[in-house]
Amino acid sequence: MRFKLVPAPPASLDGVPDAQRAVPLVPGSEDDCCARLMRRLDFRSRDVARTWLTFLRALELAAKTESGSFVRRRTDPTPAHLRRAFRERIFGAQEVLSMLSADPTTADEAFEAFEDRVPTWEHHKNPDEWRVIWRDRTETVLEWFVLLGAAEKRDGGYVLAESVTHD
Repeated sequence: MRFKLVPAPPASLDGVPDAQRAVPLVPGSEDDCCARLMRRLDFRSRDVARTWLTFLRALELAAKTESGSFVRRRTDPTPAHLRRAFRERIFGAQEVLSMLSADPTTADEAFEAFEDRVPTWEHHKNPDEWRVIWRDRTETVLEWFVLLGAAEKRDGGYVLAESVTHD
Protein backbone atom coordinates (compact mmCIF):
# COMPACT_ATOMS: atom_id res chain seq x y z
CA MET A 1 0.00 0.00 0.00
CA ARG A 2 1.20 3.52 -0.80
CA PHE A 3 0.11 6.49 1.29
CA LYS A 4 -0.76 9.98 0.03
CA LEU A 5 -0.59 12.08 3.18
CA VAL A 6 2.80 13.68 3.74
CA PRO A 7 3.28 16.42 6.34
CA ALA A 8 5.56 19.37 5.87
CA PRO A 9 9.07 18.20 6.71
CA PRO A 10 10.45 19.12 10.13
CA ALA A 11 13.57 21.24 10.53
CA SER A 12 15.66 18.09 10.95
CA LEU A 13 15.27 14.32 10.74
CA ASP A 14 15.16 14.30 14.56
CA GLY A 15 11.50 15.28 14.19
CA VAL A 16 10.64 11.84 12.86
CA PRO A 17 11.77 9.76 15.87
CA ASP A 18 10.24 12.44 18.12
CA ALA A 19 6.89 11.87 16.39
CA GLN A 20 7.33 8.10 16.54
CA ARG A 21 7.93 8.24 20.30
CA ALA A 22 4.67 10.17 20.72
CA VAL A 23 2.72 7.14 19.44
CA PRO A 24 1.99 4.79 22.35
CA LEU A 25 3.44 1.29 22.67
CA VAL A 26 0.08 0.20 24.09
CA PRO A 27 -2.57 0.52 21.35
CA GLY A 28 -4.55 3.73 21.51
CA SER A 29 -7.41 5.26 19.56
CA GLU A 30 -6.78 7.72 16.74
CA ASP A 31 -8.09 10.52 18.96
CA ASP A 32 -5.72 9.54 21.80
CA CYS A 33 -2.73 9.29 19.46
CA CYS A 34 -3.50 12.62 17.81
CA ALA A 35 -3.86 14.26 21.22
CA ARG A 36 -0.46 12.86 22.25
CA LEU A 37 1.16 14.09 19.04
CA MET A 38 -0.37 17.54 19.50
CA ARG A 39 0.68 17.74 23.14
CA ARG A 40 4.22 16.40 22.72
CA LEU A 41 5.10 18.08 19.44
CA ASP A 42 3.01 21.25 19.59
CA PHE A 43 1.13 20.47 16.40
CA ARG A 44 -1.33 23.26 15.72
CA SER A 45 -4.30 21.06 14.80
CA ARG A 46 -5.70 17.56 14.91
CA ASP A 47 -5.46 17.41 11.10
CA VAL A 48 -1.69 17.94 11.29
CA ALA A 49 -1.42 15.25 13.98
CA ARG A 50 -3.58 12.84 11.93
CA THR A 51 -1.41 13.46 8.86
CA TRP A 52 1.68 12.64 10.92
CA LEU A 53 0.05 9.49 12.31
CA THR A 54 -0.71 8.30 8.78
CA PHE A 55 2.78 9.28 7.66
CA LEU A 56 4.34 7.28 10.51
CA ARG A 57 2.37 4.27 9.27
CA ALA A 58 3.76 4.84 5.78
CA LEU A 59 7.28 4.93 7.19
CA GLU A 60 6.60 1.67 9.07
CA LEU A 61 7.09 3.44 12.41
CA ALA A 62 3.49 3.00 13.59
CA ALA A 63 0.78 0.48 12.80
CA LYS A 64 -2.98 0.35 12.77
CA THR A 65 -4.32 -2.72 14.56
CA GLU A 66 -7.27 -4.82 13.40
CA SER A 67 -9.40 -3.07 16.03
CA GLY A 68 -8.53 0.34 14.54
CA SER A 69 -6.14 1.37 17.31
CA PHE A 70 -2.66 2.72 16.65
CA VAL A 71 0.58 1.51 18.13
CA ARG A 72 4.23 2.46 17.86
CA ARG A 73 6.41 -0.03 16.02
CA ARG A 74 9.87 -0.72 17.39
CA THR A 75 11.48 0.04 14.03
CA ASP A 76 14.65 2.13 14.25
CA PRO A 77 14.11 5.25 12.10
CA THR A 78 17.58 5.30 10.56
CA PRO A 79 18.12 7.57 7.55
CA ALA A 80 18.46 4.49 5.31
CA HIS A 81 15.18 3.04 6.60
CA LEU A 82 13.38 6.36 6.20
CA ARG A 83 14.66 6.85 2.62
CA ARG A 84 13.59 3.35 1.61
CA ALA A 85 10.18 3.49 3.27
CA PHE A 86 9.50 6.99 1.92
CA ARG A 87 10.48 6.02 -1.62
CA GLU A 88 8.50 2.76 -1.59
CA ARG A 89 5.43 3.65 0.48
CA ILE A 90 4.60 7.28 -0.36
CA PHE A 91 2.44 7.69 -3.45
CA GLY A 92 4.43 9.39 -6.19
CA ALA A 93 7.76 9.42 -4.35
CA GLN A 94 9.50 6.89 -6.63
CA GLU A 95 8.22 8.69 -9.69
CA VAL A 96 9.29 12.13 -8.49
CA LEU A 97 12.74 10.90 -7.43
CA SER A 98 13.25 9.23 -10.81
CA MET A 99 12.69 12.60 -12.50
CA LEU A 100 15.67 14.16 -10.78
CA SER A 101 19.10 14.30 -12.35
CA ALA A 102 22.14 16.58 -12.19
CA ASP A 103 20.12 19.34 -13.88
CA PRO A 104 17.84 21.31 -11.53
CA THR A 105 14.13 20.45 -11.74
CA THR A 106 11.65 22.92 -10.26
CA ALA A 107 8.62 21.77 -8.29
CA ASP A 108 6.44 22.98 -11.17
CA GLU A 109 8.42 20.91 -13.67
CA ALA A 110 8.28 17.85 -11.45
CA PHE A 111 4.51 18.25 -11.07
CA GLU A 112 4.04 18.67 -14.82
CA ALA A 113 5.89 15.39 -15.39
CA PHE A 114 3.90 13.66 -12.62
CA GLU A 115 0.48 15.21 -13.31
CA ASP A 116 -0.82 12.40 -15.54
CA ARG A 117 -0.22 9.91 -12.70
CA VAL A 118 -2.61 11.65 -10.29
CA PRO A 119 -5.59 9.30 -9.94
CA THR A 120 -8.67 10.40 -11.86
CA TRP A 121 -10.86 10.26 -8.76
CA GLU A 122 -8.63 12.98 -7.25
CA HIS A 123 -9.65 15.24 -10.18
CA HIS A 124 -13.31 14.72 -9.27
CA LYS A 125 -12.76 15.05 -5.53
CA ASN A 126 -11.48 18.64 -5.91
CA PRO A 127 -12.23 19.64 -9.50
CA ASP A 128 -11.16 23.26 -9.13
CA GLU A 129 -8.14 22.71 -6.88
CA TRP A 130 -6.63 19.28 -7.57
CA ARG A 131 -3.73 20.69 -9.59
CA VAL A 132 -2.79 23.11 -6.80
CA ILE A 133 -3.13 20.37 -4.16
CA TRP A 134 -1.00 17.90 -6.08
CA ARG A 135 1.58 20.48 -7.13
CA ASP A 136 2.00 21.31 -3.43
CA ARG A 137 2.23 17.59 -2.60
CA THR A 138 4.93 17.19 -5.24
CA GLU A 139 6.92 20.02 -3.68
CA THR A 140 6.49 18.50 -0.22
CA VAL A 141 7.82 15.17 -1.53
CA LEU A 142 10.82 17.00 -3.00
CA GLU A 143 11.46 18.78 0.31
CA TRP A 144 11.35 15.44 2.14
CA PHE A 145 13.89 14.03 -0.31
CA VAL A 146 16.16 16.97 0.54
CA LEU A 147 15.74 16.26 4.27
CA LEU A 148 16.37 12.55 3.66
CA GLY A 149 19.55 13.30 1.72
CA ALA A 150 18.27 11.89 -1.57
CA ALA A 151 18.04 15.31 -3.26
CA GLU A 152 19.62 18.72 -2.97
CA LYS A 153 18.36 22.22 -3.72
CA ARG A 154 20.42 23.90 -6.39
CA ASP A 155 19.91 26.82 -8.79
CA GLY A 156 16.20 27.21 -8.02
CA GLY A 157 15.41 23.54 -8.38
CA TYR A 158 16.06 20.07 -7.06
CA VAL A 159 18.81 17.71 -8.16
CA LEU A 160 19.54 14.11 -7.32
CA ALA A 161 22.04 14.03 -4.47
CA GLU A 162 25.46 12.80 -5.50
CA SER A 163 25.61 10.61 -2.43
CA VAL A 164 22.31 8.88 -3.14
CA THR A 165 22.45 5.19 -2.61
CA HIS A 166 19.57 2.93 -3.35
CA ASP A 167 19.20 1.54 0.15
